[in-house]
Amino acid sequence: MDIKTLQVGPIGTNCYLLCDEREKLCAVIDPGGDADRVAAAVKGSGCAPCAILLTHGHYDHTGAVAELSAKWPGVPVYLNHRDQCGDDAYLRQLFPPVPAAKDYGEGDTIQVGSLTLEVLSTPGHSEGSVTLRCGDVLFCGDTLFAGSCGRTDFPGGSVKKMMESLKRLGGLEGDLKVYPGHMEDSTLDRERSWNPYLRQAMNG
Repeated sequence: MDIKTLQVGPIGTNCYLLCDEREKLCAVIDPGGDADRVAAAVKGSGCAPCAILLTHGHYDHTGAVAELSAKWPGVPVYLNHRDQCGDDAYLRQLFPPVPAAKDYGEGDTIQVGSLTLEVLSTPGHSEGSVTLRCGDVLFCGDTLFAGSCGRTDFPGGSVKKMMESLKRLGGLEGDLKVYPGHMEDSTLDRERSWNPYLRQAMNG
């Protein structure tokens, strides 16, 4: 397993390439912009894209999906249905439509070659937020950050659900690696020790 990180789009969202180097396949997680640069990174990895995985539906995580889907016809896109906003004009600014996205959620698994990703439902930042676990790695989207957590004041956000999701992540066994939607990566032990939001959630 190899993980490559790119900061993309207007606010430097973390886009990850999760590569199975043995089978030469990769998943693109949260391509929030700069489609040409993401596609070039995939090509440079020597792996063929087999899935686009979205931790939630905000524009800064989905901005390059349409262009990448045009470049890679047949590569499935996954997004929890709760972050598909429908026809509401206001919500569509925050949650742009992701046509033909496949729904996924709690307990689902996605194969990237020989790698298995487990989908954990972690609402709070949005109703459809998920965390993707692959072995000892967590792709947390905007749920858990290094030293912080995602905002809860957007439509679909909830402080209560965020605390429940953080408690769930904090309760996972082992010092898992944390790859968030923004800022630097971390580890679960570090966050359990120093992240005030995670500590509050676990002690609540």
